[in-house]
Amino acid sequence: MRPFSYSRAEDIDTAVNEVTAHEDARFIAGGTNLLDLMKIDVIHPQHLVDITHIAHDTIENTEDGGLRLGALVTNADTAYHPEVEKRYPLLAHAILAGASPQLRNKATDGGNLLQRTRCYYFYDKTTACNKREPGSGCAAIDGYNRLHAIFGASEHCIATHPSDMCVALAALDARVQVTGPDGSRTIPFEDFHRLPGDTPEKDTNLREDEIITSVDLPPKGFADHYTYIKNRDRASYAFALVSVAATLEIEDNVIKDARIALGGVAHKPWRNKEAESLLIDKPADRDGFQAVAAAIVKEAKSFRYNEFKIELARRSIVRALMEASQTYQ
Repeated sequence: MRPFSYSRAEDIDTAVNEVTAHEDARFIAGGTNLLDLMKIDVIHPQHLVDITHIAHDTIENTEDGGLRLGALVTNADTAYHPEVEKRYPLLAHAILAGASPQLRNKATDGGNLLQRTRCYYFYDKTTACNKREPGSGCAAIDGYNRLHAIFGASEHCIATHPSDMCVALAALDARVQVTGPDGSRTIPFEDFHRLPGDTPEKDTNLREDEIITSVDLPPKGFADHYTYIKNRDRASYAFALVSVAATLEIEDNVIKDARIALGGVAHKPWRNKEAESLLIDKPADRDGFQAVAAAIVKEAKSFRYNEFKIELARRSIVRALMEASQTYQ
């Protein structure tokens, strides 16, 4: 690990000022991904701003009837919070499908949104990676790409986003609250993460001098009809090959609202709202679920070793919707 300087902020304004004042500075909270990348010299910030003493570590109700997750609340505390378990069980289930208990006890909600890809080539400095070194190429395209994207990839990057929590947040239409030198702003969750395009080194639309203060959940939590499915190589502590967060609002067996978000398949949690709309005002049955699954995977593009993901995604979507349609009925 390379040398770096360190400072501790007691409030948001100080944190923003500190990260702005230092060249190549990063915020650090749980550090569960940042420190790993520093140890293997994939990233090497010159200055770290400790934000663990900032008072954004609570979960509170919002004026519109939703729930605000402070950026410094741990993943474990979020998953086991009574209001999350009761009103947003999809989120609780997704968080508990990720990482390990030890990591969930340390990792923060804000940090979860900012974790980097687990692409083998991003972690291996002896290989070409446009995300790690822009312009160097993407070794994964012609390499061992079993874990890689089938949606939204580009000629510059086919890496996938690793988070389980973010897949659920995408399905719930969460909003990310951020603060920077120019004040505060709200980023809809669907706009927070980026597709690789020509700039795969940029994972999100968060500016370098901005800090996440909270993640806001809308009033509708789909607590009656939801499921989170995670297909992986082993039962725990593994990243998704394909995951699906599915939610339904059903009245008299007719679907009134539907959300389907996929993980492990793109550079960001993947949603196809046009395909989701095929379910609205339709019966909650397998025929309709198979039709929407076919519509979602229609645009998928595989590489040499990950063609199986397309069929796995299709089957997983159908299974998730079937389970969601029966949840707590």
